Amino acid sequence: MKKRALLSVSDKSGILEFAQALESLGYELLSTGGTMKHLKDNGVAVTAVDEVTGFPEIMEGRVKTLNPMIHGGLLAKQDDPLHQAQMEEHGIRPIDIVCVNLYPFKETISKPDVSVEDAIENIDIGGPAMLRASAKNHVYLTVIVDAVDYDQVLAELKAEGKTTLETRRRLAAKVFRHTAAYDALISGYLTDLAGEEFPEQVTYTYELKQPLRYGENPHQKAAFYSRPLGSDFSIAYAEQLHGKELSYNNIQDANAALQIVKEFDAPAAVAVKHMNPCGVGTGETISEAFNKAYEADPVSIFGGIVALNREVDAATAEQLSGIFLEIVIAPSFTPEAIELLTAKKNIRLLTIPFDQNKKDQWNTVSVEGGLLMQEPDAFGFADADIRVATDREPTEEEWEALRLGWAVVKHVKSNAIVVSDSHMTLGVGAGQMNRVGAANIALTQAGERAKGAALASDAFFPMDDTVEAAAQAGITAIIQPGGSVKDEDSIKKANEYGIAMVFTGVRHFKH
Repeated sequence: MKKRALLSVSDKSGILEFAQALESLGYELLSTGGTMKHLKDNGVAVTAVDEVTGFPEIMEGRVKTLNPMIHGGLLAKQDDPLHQAQMEEHGIRPIDIVCVNLYPFKETISKPDVSVEDAIENIDIGGPAMLRASAKNHVYLTVIVDAVDYDQVLAELKAEGKTTLETRRRLAAKVFRHTAAYDALISGYLTDLAGEEFPEQVTYTYELKQPLRYGENPHQKAAFYSRPLGSDFSIAYAEQLHGKELSYNNIQDANAALQIVKEFDAPAAVAVKHMNPCGVGTGETISEAFNKAYEADPVSIFGGIVALNREVDAATAEQLSGIFLEIVIAPSFTPEAIELLTAKKNIRLLTIPFDQNKKDQWNTVSVEGGLLMQEPDAFGFADADIRVATDREPTEEEWEALRLGWAVVKHVKSNAIVVSDSHMTLGVGAGQMNRVGAANIALTQAGERAKGAALASDAFFPMDDTVEAAAQAGITAIIQPGGSVKDEDSIKKANEYGIAMVFTGVRHFKH
């Protein structure tokens, strides 16, 4: 009795050659719909599934393989006397190879104008059922869901007449990963459609983008996965024009830089080290903006990551090439800029479509034994209920400095303080265990430039010591959430020194 292979694929890459090879090895081929037509049109002998089931495809193809004549052949234990007797009784023949891939649900819902009806119609039912049945019974049959596995299966069939259990088990595991990812996309789509924020279960799926040389440290293994249908405006979907592959820390830092530069509409440049900004600048041109970011901290920018929200021209490339940078991220680079920058073989150049929808996805952070989820901190200056708490209001220039500082401080590890003028950061205090400690770091870094500058805090002042430190450094305007039981002490201190202090009512902790 001939061995049987069932072929039913949406992605027909390589299926013709695979079918021809199976045919030459003596397999009877079963198929359905478009796959069957494709094979027959190319001279391959194919038996229609409805000839096996004795039942026609119905309901526009929704029901065709969901039949005991098919699933009995997939699930039978081929060395079990009871199973063999029941197969013989009902005229069921075993199926030895199953090659199935699924309706293109991901591709369908990625279309901007997709209808709900079209999305639902592209939820495959029979395909996953066949895959799961075959993978469960992989001791006896070979199941293939990915065209990249055709060659290995054929090589083993030609060499030994069958595949190894090791191969069948590897392919079965791949099937269950595939169907799990497929169902995760469907559940996510329908959950969003139903408007549920925190369902009783949540399942995410990610696709391998690249293995990494190592993780945070050389002794840690790591890989980079991207989320299907994720925002194009992200590091996961960046195009790398030049340089060696990204490292784990590069990806973290590049993502941090991108999140900060998203805050600005005017030409802006952001330099990041260890996921904290070391310099942020704005200007009339991107060259001026980068110059400001560099001047903010010319020491820490060395070996850093720079993100710019305008095309990099020759003038900016000249500035960038003058220092050692790990990565430069921009919407594009002029040919002259690429020529200048690619002369440095180790620098990575990434492009990201800044004109794409900057949709924010929920943040997920793993903890031992669990996962934390939260919506992104997209709260901006325009959303805040701004209140001037002191006798003096900020000047127009101070308002600009406060806006810049407040846009940056929410991206700095808490406790966080940012000192800035209207065009650049002057000092950044990050990740300290007390607020005045963060302020002292930022003010020390700013030095003489703190005189007449603004100070932004990611959370309220528990006492007036931060205001005192700011005043002593020459700060003239402060922005903070307010809400401390000792707010009046800070307000009194600010009034004493003539500092304009603004309350936003919103905290921006970043752990």
